[in-house]
Amino acid sequence: MPDRLNVLFLPHPAIPSLFRPWGEDVIAAVDKRHNMRIMDYSAPIPPQFEGVDVVIDHGGSAGSREMVDAATSARLWQILGTGFDHFDLDYWKTKGMPVANCPGAFSAVALAEYAMMFILMLARRYPDARTALEAGRLYEPMSLGLEGLQLGFIGFGASAIEVARRARPFGMKLAAIDIRDVSEDEQREFGLSFMGGPDALDRVVAESDVLSLHLHLNAETRHIINADRLAKMKPTAFLINVARGALVDEDALTKALVDGKLGGAGIDAYSQEPPDLLSPLFHLQNVITTPHTSGITNGTSRKRAQCAADNIERVAAGLDPSYRIDM
Repeated sequence: MPDRLNVLFLPHPAIPSLFRPWGEDVIAAVDKRHNMRIMDYSAPIPPQFEGVDVVIDHGGSAGSREMVDAATSARLWQILGTGFDHFDLDYWKTKGMPVANCPGAFSAVALAEYAMMFILMLARRYPDARTALEAGRLYEPMSLGLEGLQLGFIGFGASAIEVARRARPFGMKLAAIDIRDVSEDEQREFGLSFMGGPDALDRVVAESDVLSLHLHLNAETRHIINADRLAKMKPTAFLINVARGALVDEDALTKALVDGKLGGAGIDAYSQEPPDLLSPLFHLQNVITTPHTSGITNGTSRKRAQCAADNIERVAAGLDPSYRIDM
């Protein structure tokens, strides 16, 4: 049987309420096989890392340089989440610390459901419908059917694939770009009418009735949707972002919406979190905004906890962890 390891879980330092269910699911997945402890942020840091074999970092937002400096015995720093744009990966690399995340497949279904919710709410003009109902007006507004509309994906990884599975039965036409080669068999499986590389970005932006973002945030993708690309979009088009806020130039997006140059937007992630609620972005009738909850489901929590547990088992068996991001 593989070794019994010492595992330290770092809860989200700013939002203790997130321990339920995230921390609870990690404990349920790990504690029966290994020695599990929870970080006490009020206590000195170095002693808590003595003898620790694996650190599980909620979202990658809990770890500090002092912590990784103290984690001299750790064989894995496991991020309980997908994105790591706010994680000091370069410093962890200097320590020779293996780092892994729980990639998109573990939250893809939750994100896809949310993206479809945004698409349906915008197309059926949910805010206007509520306003009409509250004013006692029935049979309005006239809304938009999805059949025949083009849904364009910027990035065609796990979450975009799950959106495609759900959008196709609505009769939407699907187009996508990605840096990876998507085989013809995969294109047929998901009903893509067009599949291109990064050089086709502006084409998909211009032709789509709904544009959905499914990218990691890095130097190349930051503000990939800027004023120039927003100007290329149809004035009736919807922008959907359940990925990372800084993929979009929010000032340019707000201006396009205020000026009537864009049909609407569904936004769940922001450049600054928490965002400035005084921004006009949060007061427009054709914008649906939510508090970065697209991946927050009990299914995602359990899947990510099992991802971490499986990686701990690999380390215990002397194997290289899956999903490393430090390579």
